Amino acid sequence: VLAWTLWSKDAEQGAAQLQAVAHSLEADLKRVTGTREILTTGAPGRMIRIEPDVARMANVQLSLNELQRALQGAGGSLPAGQLLAGNQQIQLDAGGWFSDAREVEQLVVAVRQNRPVYLHDVASVTDGSAVPGQYVWHGVTSTGGASGEYPAITMSVTKKAGQNAVEVASAVKARLELLRNTVVPAGVELSITRDYGQTADEKASKLMQKLLFATLSVVALVFFALGKREAAIVGTAVLLTLTATLFASWAWGFTLNRVSLFALIFSIGILVDDAIVVVENIHRHQALFPQRTLTEIIPGAVAEVGGPTILATLTVIAALLPMAFVTGLMGPYMSPIPINASMGMLLSLAIAFVMTPWLSRLWMKSSHAQGEHAEHGSAARGSALARRFEQFFRRFLDPLHGAKRRMQLGLLVLALILVSVALPVIGWVQLKMLPFDNKSEFQLVLDMPAGTPLEKTAGVLRELGAYLQTVPEVQDYQAYAGTSAPISFNGLVRQYYLRQGSEQGDIQVNLVDKHHRKEQSHAIAMRVRPALQAIVKPYGASLKVVEVPPGPPVMAPLVAEIYGPDDDGRRQAAAQVRKVFEQTSGIVDTDSSAQADSPRLWLRVDRSKAA
Repeated sequence: VLAWTLWSKDAEQGAAQLQAVAHSLEADLKRVTGTREILTTGAPGRMIRIEPDVARMANVQLSLNELQRALQGAGGSLPAGQLLAGNQQIQLDAGGWFSDAREVEQLVVAVRQNRPVYLHDVASVTDGSAVPGQYVWHGVTSTGGASGEYPAITMSVTKKAGQNAVEVASAVKARLELLRNTVVPAGVELSITRDYGQTADEKASKLMQKLLFATLSVVALVFFALGKREAAIVGTAVLLTLTATLFASWAWGFTLNRVSLFALIFSIGILVDDAIVVVENIHRHQALFPQRTLTEIIPGAVAEVGGPTILATLTVIAALLPMAFVTGLMGPYMSPIPINASMGMLLSLAIAFVMTPWLSRLWMKSSHAQGEHAEHGSAARGSALARRFEQFFRRFLDPLHGAKRRMQLGLLVLALILVSVALPVIGWVQLKMLPFDNKSEFQLVLDMPAGTPLEKTAGVLRELGAYLQTVPEVQDYQAYAGTSAPISFNGLVRQYYLRQGSEQGDIQVNLVDKHHRKEQSHAIAMRVRPALQAIVKPYGASLKVVEVPPGPPVMAPLVAEIYGPDDDGRRQAAAQVRKVFEQTSGIVDTDSSAQADSPRLWLRVDRSKAA
């Protein structure tokens, strides 16, 4: 849910020093409520380096094999049995682990002339970083401050199941602020590079605004069409329906997220239908039978529309509910929509038949005969609307010109239908399951040829970073050579967390806030892609520009799976399919899960000669 990068402009603050800061943060942040794992990416690791001195080893007649055996037998712990003492069983362990280089120096590696030979007598021991197997650095553009690239370590936190992502992310950020200038030294910068908690909060707030706008729009429409009392009844029914639906969703086990909120917005028009139908029919019966009281009118008015309303509600539920049985990755993503919408419609039906008549009896106190002056404004609005509708439809019912006008209207509607159907054919409207979202990030996934050394991969990533520093919408980026970036929403399915190799690299690109740039993230990714592809092409590398999907992540828009009895046949078929993909217009990137053979040398020992 949250990722941040530790980096420093101070040349003395390298990866090893940042690693110590990261380990201190790990221990502290694990105490934050709701966190599950604190992951560190880019830590070089710690290594005790032993460099034997051949001359000193010769003085004490110690061979490399003897030194190796002495080191292999030290620095370990094994169970040695159990002791019974004081009516208590005690576990006995033999040996112990080294804690620093000083203890390693005091290791006895041999005994000569009844005198111990210590490791520091025959070798130099240093405590430092391990041999680099990965590189991570933080790039700052002129938009985000003074441009440059600095060694970095990225940390990320995951939340426990059922915890609120917004609350967990906020708690971790608050704790990080408290740790500045204490656990995090003054010369070390801490940059938030991913905040899914903030993203979820923004999306939820926006959906809540849309839900409120939709509800107020319906109430306003009823106000202008029927009157203020009817609008108040419909508004109350909608609020009760939404409240009951959210409670039912919680009882079902769903959380309040973007999908469940979308389900409510999607069904808001259906949720208010039942209440509007009942109120409108009661309103109509008041006009038809002005001499009757509301107590006499309501049962007949509700019964008149009860059957059709129940049938219409069940029909919509029957159309939506099959979506709840979708399996695979789309299942958990899509199921809240039909289930929440179906529960909301059933609850709205119950409220329309129970609460709406009761509220109508309480609030619609005057009949049309008794309350003509009280409802004069509503009646005037209704009369004006009725007159306009009558004028409009009378043109099509005129005995002389009505048939011609109906024919013209029918042709116009048919032409509009044909135009709308033709829009996707001519390419003016793109058919997509979900629209592009304006995200604040995208990712570059680099695959160099098999056997490429880590340093060369890092060099290509630095060339890509140099270009990114010229893009005005880029605020900063994090480059990862030999390892993967912290797991993202997209990497869950594509298994980017398994990318560990000297020929593999990632760049996490963070954009300026969407309110401070004109183009959307998709347009920016499409714009920079040709230049990035041109950079990696001379190296024979494959580069993919990966955006955060608006819906559930997938392996790729098009995936072909090849099955066969032998590996060679599968590879040949895959090569043919890949060629077809590459020749198809509209496909920009092709990739294969088949791993290329890396260069390898075999050392075969002649056993007879070695003997």
